[in-house]
This record gives sequence, C-alpha cells and structure tokens, in this order.
Amino acid sequence: MSLNTANKPGLWNRFTGLFNNDIAIDLGTANTLVYIKGKGIVLNEPSVVAVDRTTRKVHAVGHAAKAMLGKTPDKIEAIRPLKDGVIADFDVTEHMLREFIQMAQRKRHFIAPRIIICVPSGITEVEKRAVRDSAKHAGAREVFLVAEPIAAAIGVGLPVDQPSGNMIIDIGGGTSEIAVIALNGIVCDTSIRVGGDEMDDAIVSHLKKNYNLLIGDQTAELIKKEIGSAYALEQEIEMEVKGRDLVAGIPKTLKISSQEIRTSLQEPLSQMVDALKSSLEQTPPELAADIVDRGIVITGGGSLLRGLSDLFREATNLPINTVDDPLFCVVLGTGKILDDIGAYEDVIIHSGKD
Repeated sequence: MSLNTANKPGLWNRFTGLFNNDIAIDLGTANTLVYIKGKGIVLNEPSVVAVDRTTRKVHAVGHAAKAMLGKTPDKIEAIRPLKDGVIADFDVTEHMLREFIQMAQRKRHFIAPRIIICVPSGITEVEKRAVRDSAKHAGAREVFLVAEPIAAAIGVGLPVDQPSGNMIIDIGGGTSEIAVIALNGIVCDTSIRVGGDEMDDAIVSHLKKNYNLLIGDQTAELIKKEIGSAYALEQEIEMEVKGRDLVAGIPKTLKISSQEIRTSLQEPLSQMVDALKSSLEQTPPELAADIVDRGIVITGGGSLLRGLSDLFREATNLPINTVDDPLFCVVLGTGKILDDIGAYEDVIIHSGKD
C-alpha cells in the first residue's frame, strides 16, 4: 500500500513537520528568544525562573516568573540563572531551556531537535561546555554555538562573508560585544560584561546613595526606559519614582529628571566607549578604512537607550547606524544560520568533547 502524498499536501506537511523541528536560541541574560526553522520567532520570554527555596521545584518561568521578582514570599525565589551572558545556575538554566523548548514547539516530535545557541564572543571553553550541556540535558540531540556579534551581523544583513570590514556593537543585558567581522570570522573583538543590567544597577545605587531611596530592579529598568539617556536631550523629562525610604522605613515617592539619571549612567557608558575605542585601535588599517565608509552598526536591547548613537558618534567621529528591531537581530541571524547550516558552516562552533 503506497501513500499518495502528491494529493495530500496537508498530511505530508504535518508528517514532515514531526521531524523538521530544529531550533535557534538567543539565550540572553535578560530575555530568551526562540526561532523554529520554517516558522520564525515563536517565543520571547524573560530569562527568569521562580523556584521553591527548599525543594527547588519550579513554580514559573518567563513572564510569569519575572512578575514575581522582588515580590515573592520567603519560600519562593525568583532567579535569573544567567549572569553577564553566561550560565550562573546550571540546573535552573537547564529547566528553563526545557520549558522554553516545549513552549515553542507546542506539539510532540519524534526526533529531538538540533539547536543553535548564541554565546558571547569572550566566554571561556568551560562556559561554552556549560551551555552545550544545558541544551543537551534539556532535550537537544545536537548543539551548535555561534558568537553573538556574528549572529547579530547576519541578522542585520551585513555581508559577513566578504573581505570588507563590518563593525557591530551588540549591547545585551549582561554583555556588550564589539567586533570587526570579515570573511565569516571575527578579526578582532572586545567583550565586556557591561550591559543593560549594569545600567539598572547604577540607577539603583544612585537613588540609594543620594536619596536613601531603595528601588527594585524592575523599577530601575522602567526608569531607564522612560527617562534614561546617554546624551543630552533637547528637552529634559521627569518621572515619579516609588520606593522605600531607607531612613524612615516607609514607602516614598520622588520626582527625578532625565539629566540626573544620565549622570548615574556615566560609569557603564564610559566603559562601553572605552571598549569601543579599544576595539578600533586593534582593527587592521585596511578594515578600518572600510569602517570609515560603512560606519558602525549597533544592535541589542541596550541600543534603545536614548542618545547612545550620539554618544558613540561623538567619541569616534564615525557614522553610527541603528536598526529597526535591535532586540531581534541576534535571534534572526541565528535563524538564518539554522535555515542554511551548510552556507554558514564557517561561522558555527560545533558541539564536541572539548
């Protein structure tokens, strides 16, 4: 008995869909995005897990867990298992990955997926192994790694396979990756563990030191998004901030300006500028000439900070190019690699026993 698939495209598509389940993951400090071959981005969740402190039982992941940050009873702990772009809690990361993979697939597959995961260019071999092991324990049959700057460049559409130089800055929650890319490789790069999280920490410290006002990480992130800036604004703005008075011990409301928040962000921003200058100093002259012509592309959630392109432009005297969807560049680039692994063989790091 033969199956006439030519007359049954719906059945054939469902049948092949049981096997075509390869996944690309942007495993970020702040958010994890999942791309499935043939479907595009199917999941965008905070990299947060809520667990029982005693039993280590997982209560929630993603958005549900993030809503618990700073609000849990003693029994429950909301954890961000990645720090500075790498795994800080192996077991929790493994569980989070398994949950996200199940959420993304939404149906059972006969074959475990191949997974491509982005990693910071500056991580160690031990940290790479931790990522691979977490993905394999979460259900992957094969794991590939790709450096975040290359994935971001491919996601933006830069010609990474050409001999001309392309410079990209990817600013995530835990790291800032600055790389010059040519011929499918990173010619020189600077990876610093400074990103959106350090900006949030700077805001928390500033309000605590200057106003005895204690705020949570989510409030700091909101302040950064609402009135944060890296460069002077044409019209400064204000917002009300609610927290706890460290002296009186009671709730307190404070009005703060964008100018003051900009001052609080000077240290992490200065570190980014210094890393950018250092990377430019390492760039070979021929590729530096290409960057003068093409400019520098900035991606990642951190690039959404107001005035950041102006700050980098003033520091380098080079054109700074922003993109429409900076949050999705890395996962889209990883997805392009996933869709045609053969064409991008040179940019991926195969899993192994190293």
